[in-house]
Amino acid sequence: MNAITQEPLADVRNIHVDPSLPRDERIKEYLRQIKNPYCFKCGKFTVHARYTPDGPSLEECLKQVLM
Repeated sequence: MNAITQEPLADVRNIHVDPSLPRDERIKEYLRQIKNPYCFKCGKFTVHARYTPDGPSLEECLKQVLM
């Protein structure tokens, strides 16, 4: 596992983006607040996302979780 910065991780539950903003601005605002979209908190859990070229797609992973 790669080292994670010692800076406090953003909690995704505290991210608020104005839905009336244009799509590109919403993305920029989300990234500004989350700081690192690959490593963040969700309550007491730390989320560390990693992807591999030959791994399942995000859609496939979500289907496994939701079904």
